[in-house]
Amino acid sequence: MRHLVRPAAMVANFFDSLPQGQVATVMALHQAVLEGAPGVDQAVRWGNLMFLVRGNHMTTLVPHKGQAHLQFFQGFLLAERFPQLEGVGKGMRILKFRYSQPVDTDLVMRIAAAAMELRLSV
Repeated sequence: MRHLVRPAAMVANFFDSLPQGQVATVMALHQAVLEGAPGVDQAVRWGNLMFLVRGNHMTTLVPHKGQAHLQFFQGFLLAERFPQLEGVGKGMRILKFRYSQPVDTDLVMRIAAAAMELRLSV
């Protein structure tokens, strides 16, 4: 398994590379995930910010042109409890945040906490 190389520097570079109009939303999402899932590891993979628990993917923060997505691996297990999660299929569910609107940090923290709990139980 590959090890995370200088993850703090890569995470800082991730934020430095964002267009100015995306920074506030992405930073708010980042902080909410960290508060909801303390101790989670961070890495930049595939150009996105990953949150990992014991080396397993928990959540990915993906900035798009008009909105940012929080993608929850195993989100299908959280969908009944959090109907705000979008998506169908075997695994991932997504929360979408437009850059022009405020972030519901309480919701993000609650889902991140549940996702971390789910990952720790595996």
